[in-house]
Amino acid sequence: MPGGAIALHTGAMQPDASEAEMNVFIVEDSASIRERLAAMLGDIKGVTVVGQADTPAEAIEGILRTRPDSVVLDIQLTGGSGLDVLRKAHPQVPATVFIVLTNHANPQYRRVCMEAGAAYFFDKSNEITKVRELISGLGATRH
Repeated sequence: MPGGAIALHTGAMQPDASEAEMNVFIVEDSASIRERLAAMLGDIKGVTVVGQADTPAEAIEGILRTRPDSVVLDIQLTGGSGLDVLRKAHPQVPATVFIVLTNHANPQYRRVCMEAGAAYFFDKSNEITKVRELISGLGATRH
């Protein structure tokens, strides 16, 4: 019956392989907002925050290294712009959903971000909870 033992062993491993996870990378220059987002998103079942960055260079390196399912991206970053991140990273990880969350929620920024590959665009001052709802919904569609 060694074949049965192997089959049982393989069967025991299958649930781990099939469990869907939603990996999120946070790009935000404010440490307090990064922490708030990480806590808010980390509380969602199946969601893991796989990295955080506050500069464009750190963000691009981290996104390309971790290849997350979603990126929550601010436009204003330390030493640069989230638009630079979007323009450089999105073409290399086209399956990643980029969610812009910014205090600069005017139509011009929205248009430029969407043209550069953002899937969603939210106003940080009054739509931050929509990011949680969206990530939760995206994670649910993966299960």
